[in-house]
Amino acid sequence: MSTLLPQGDPEEVPARPHAARHALSPHQAKAQVAPPPLSASLERGDPHREPSPGTARARTERRGNALPLPRSRLASGPEGRHALRPLLDTVLDALHAGERARGGPLPAGGPDAVAARVRDAVGDVLPDEGDPDALRVLVQAVAEGAADPAHPLCAAHLHCPPLAVATAADLAVSALNPSMDSWDQAPAASELEELVTRALANEVYPDARNCANGPHRPAADTAQHHPDALITTGGTESNQLALLLAREAHGPSVRLVVGANAHHTLPRAAWLLGLPAPVVVPAPAGTLDPAALDQALTALPGPILVAATAGTTDAGLIDPLPDIAALCRTHGARLHIDAAYGGPLLFSQRHRAKLTGLAAADTVTLDLHKLGWQPVPAGVLAVKNTRDLAALHHHADYINADDDTEAGLPDLLGRSLRTTRRPDALKIAVTLKTLGRTGLGTLIDHICDRAREFAALVQEHPGYELYDTPTLSTVLFRPTTATDAAVAAVRRQLLTDGRAVLGRARLDGRLWLKATLLNPATRPGDLAGLLKLVEGTTPR
Repeated sequence: MSTLLPQGDPEEVPARPHAARHALSPHQAKAQVAPPPLSASLERGDPHREPSPGTARARTERRGNALPLPRSRLASGPEGRHALRPLLDTVLDALHAGERARGGPLPAGGPDAVAARVRDAVGDVLPDEGDPDALRVLVQAVAEGAADPAHPLCAAHLHCPPLAVATAADLAVSALNPSMDSWDQAPAASELEELVTRALANEVYPDARNCANGPHRPAADTAQHHPDALITTGGTESNQLALLLAREAHGPSVRLVVGANAHHTLPRAAWLLGLPAPVVVPAPAGTLDPAALDQALTALPGPILVAATAGTTDAGLIDPLPDIAALCRTHGARLHIDAAYGGPLLFSQRHRAKLTGLAAADTVTLDLHKLGWQPVPAGVLAVKNTRDLAALHHHADYINADDDTEAGLPDLLGRSLRTTRRPDALKIAVTLKTLGRTGLGTLIDHICDRAREFAALVQEHPGYELYDTPTLSTVLFRPTTATDAAVAAVRRQLLTDGRAVLGRARLDGRLWLKATLLNPATRPGDLAGLLKLVEGTTPR
């Protein structure tokens, strides 16, 4: 039976928490209370006295100091590092073995073959008796059957390879397991989230005056309002929250106006929230048409919420944000910008001008698990005015009792519609502080350069057609002689063979292959090889 003591040297006993942090001064040493003499302990039944081995108390303590199974050691606490270290070796070895077995960006064989291999590896997922090798077996099976975003030929979606430092920070979150719904479950993590959300809100709204107090500690001057941000699970949740805040600010009749290029989560959020059916404005060149938007806003009664896009999923295009913002001001419409893809251009000195007009939005969606290289999830909703977040306030006496809040305990329940949630701010904070604005900007510049290099290769090749010069890191192309059916078949064949992962997008009435470049390690030779693969798979 395993105990909470670490494995290894039998003489090694973990120090008590904080025991080695500071040496005691002579004055502190004198202040320490000496243990009472044995006679006094016997007379009082002192709880610090070591019980006799055969007593019921001794048997109870032995049971209390041991875990019921050797494989149920905890990830945190005094023995956490000793428990995790060999398991991390197992995971890393299994990831490597799975990658070698896969041999490419995707497992070969298609859905049925992959499912059969997983079922064969897992067997009974809930056996009567546990399997000590389960970690290695299952991690290797998932790795072997993974679509690997770190492979240069895995380029279909906004699915980034996470940075090692962010992944390591995510491990710390899993080990500590804080929950962000109350301060007493996440004392330091809640403060860190406040620092991260404030910093990101300042990036989106650099000219707005910030409150010296944090979002969990409202200023005494209630007229003082400032930008803020919430950590979310991604663009879907951020867009839903943006529409919810608009509904709470303007009433249930608020009408959503979107471009035909808008992400599908926006009209879906309107449906979920019981809002009127959205008005869809044409986007003839892949971006929202300001003239058509002006006509729609002129014809529609208020209140209105316009949703623009900074980085479309299909082509990485950015709507004309300054023009849209000006129209919203003219017509008194609220503005939300879905910058889930393009928002991190804010970190790039070379590319941030593409987001001119972003700060005019009332709310902005960002996803750092796209062009931010974070493990999923890492979403953000920035708000221009923190008073909008008052709509999320919720009371549950066991979490944010009024007297606790009045006594100074931060109220976290209004920071999300979720109750239990991970402190995803840690990996974001570690990344921001490790790379800095310059490091993040360099990565973004590099990715955008690679996309332009790939577009140039496509344009120079007589067998391919390029949709357009990339705005971000998405390149659309197709074989010149292929039909739409052939383009779809090429993509599926590459997936089935496990040789390349490409997306698809329909623009201007035609189907295009989509390469979304998010891997900083991709080399020019990889991109040339991708074109050869497509060429070799295209029917002649």
